Amino acid sequence: MLAVATDLLGASLQVDGIGGIIVETEAYRRDDEASHSFRGQTVANAAMFGSPARAYVYRSYGLHWCLNFVCEQGSAVLIRALEPVYGIETMRERRSVSETRKLCSGPGNLCKALSVTGNMNGLSVLAPPFSLELPAAIPAMTSGVRIGISKAAERPWRFAVAGSPYLSKPIRTERNVTD
Repeated sequence: MLAVATDLLGASLQVDGIGGIIVETEAYRRDDEASHSFRGQTVANAAMFGSPARAYVYRSYGLHWCLNFVCEQGSAVLIRALEPVYGIETMRERRSVSETRKLCSGPGNLCKALSVTGNMNGLSVLAPPFSLELPAAIPAMTSGVRIGISKAAERPWRFAVAGSPYLSKPIRTERNVTD
């Protein structure tokens, strides 16, 4: 699961042709108190217990959709931020934001810009409407503690492309994870 979180950095992600380069991820494991799967399978989190390479899409605080890629049963990687590349004008319309840096910065903003909704929960991320292409070269990465959670927040399972201006927030306790 941690390998998937780092392998996705630099990958191209598109939803119906709109998207960009993944620059920030967070990992969640089944035995992780911060994971939606920690207390077992429910109707709401069933996609997390399905096949790998499926989308687990949920609402955060009842407001914003969040996109995760299932890695193994009960484990997933949250896609936190993209560098917008494809369909930037469409993203601007969807988000009512003109500054490119802010279009896909944060999981809720990313989902709004790409028009990801709960209807995509459980879909393969390797087939339409998704398009996922891993990078030809591994980018320099950093890691730090996860953000926006209250349990197991100290785990350094947040990963980012080093120096990217498109992150949701700066990485805390940054270190180079490619050494």
